Amino acid sequence: MTSILTYTFKSLPSTSKWALRFSLRPLSCSSQLWAAPAVQTKSKKTLAKPNIRNIVVVDGVRIPFLLSGTSGLLHRTNVPKEVVDYIIFGTVVQEVKTSNVAREAALGAGFSDKTPAHTVTMACISANQAMTTGVGLIASGQCDVIVAGGVELMSDVPIRHSRKMRKMMLDLNKAKTLGQRLSLISKFRLNFLSPELPAVAEFSTNETMGHSADRLAAAFAVSRLEQDEYALRSHTLAKKAQDEGLLSDVVPFKVPGKDTVTKDSGIRPSSLEQMAKLKPAFIKPYGTVTAANSSFLTDGASAMLIMAEEKALAMGYKPKAYLRDFVYVSQDPKDQLLLGPTYATPKVLEKAGLTMNDIDVFEFHEAFSGQILANFKAMDSDWFTQNYMGRKTKVGSLPLEKFNNWGGSLSLGHPFGATGCRLVMAAANRLRKEGGQYSLVAACAAGGQGHAMIVEAYPK
Repeated sequence: MTSILTYTFKSLPSTSKWALRFSLRPLSCSSQLWAAPAVQTKSKKTLAKPNIRNIVVVDGVRIPFLLSGTSGLLHRTNVPKEVVDYIIFGTVVQEVKTSNVAREAALGAGFSDKTPAHTVTMACISANQAMTTGVGLIASGQCDVIVAGGVELMSDVPIRHSRKMRKMMLDLNKAKTLGQRLSLISKFRLNFLSPELPAVAEFSTNETMGHSADRLAAAFAVSRLEQDEYALRSHTLAKKAQDEGLLSDVVPFKVPGKDTVTKDSGIRPSSLEQMAKLKPAFIKPYGTVTAANSSFLTDGASAMLIMAEEKALAMGYKPKAYLRDFVYVSQDPKDQLLLGPTYATPKVLEKAGLTMNDIDVFEFHEAFSGQILANFKAMDSDWFTQNYMGRKTKVGSLPLEKFNNWGGSLSLGHPFGATGCRLVMAAANRLRKEGGQYSLVAACAAGGQGHAMIVEAYPK
């Protein structure tokens, strides 16, 4: 990451009610998913607030997102290292030796040892938390210049000894006599050597996220075909954006001992026929979530330069976007684990004084096709919003012609700690390219949490 700085259906207790409501309302994807992008021409009010500092994104970069197993921001912006007041990074699967990976990366990148840095973790919205923490530091006047980002290395995750083995090793370290050591060793059993492999599972429910996504898709009557169609859309749009040079936040990265990588490696448009051949990955044999319609384990890192507007202009920068209102939400981690965008979207719109019609660009994290399509249905349902969200009217339908038009996590990849910055940079770059003014960024996260933020284009 240093270089990114330098260059069952067994039981559906409540969701079974959802299935009854949504089974007669299938989401017809084939015609909607390929709608032409909208051309933005209208001009709207700015979201600047009196007596509150404007906070801008100067630029952002990421290394290519790579399938697991397979000189960045400073070079791009030429920002002097000494002007950076604080560094914040997000990560999820932490390495014990570099638990504060932000600090270690900053030192490795040559930042002053006087520049504070800390690491945050909030599952799939860790980078979002890094960014908004930076926003708070700037808004309060504590800092002017922040580097925020995230990193994840799924190719080399920490694998622990079993609990029994760990206890024995600790006890051996405390033993003072040979007799005590021999007594402890006599209790050793071969099964102590079984490692504890990390799993993308909820601690509170012991359910994997894929299993939860499968139940959610069933509850909202999202078919296997609809999920495959959406995944194909994501890969196809990502490939088009990559070929047209639109993924301008990607910077080359030299993999130690290997070649330099220049592009995301997980973009693989297929066909519905090929995708249909895959077996269910989680709920077998009747599940609908497969490897093809799920985001894949990914290595990657991202970083953004965030400044107070007056500081950026004084240094001669032309910002890309304003970071405006944001919210965090949380709900039931069992049956609503992946519905964060549904809960966060209306709250951030109300906070900003906007409506769905005001949004020109939508950038949502794609954990699973089924998760995205279930959120579509939940947001467009009066029944769901009234019974589960306590709202009088539905959030509204998401216009696909404005939605994730350069691909998403299903195709670009999802390094848990780094995706948030990718979403915001995609929003900022799309606003500039498409001539829009407002973007809504949203994501779900483990623990039943979610995030949404308004990004406003910087005047050209």
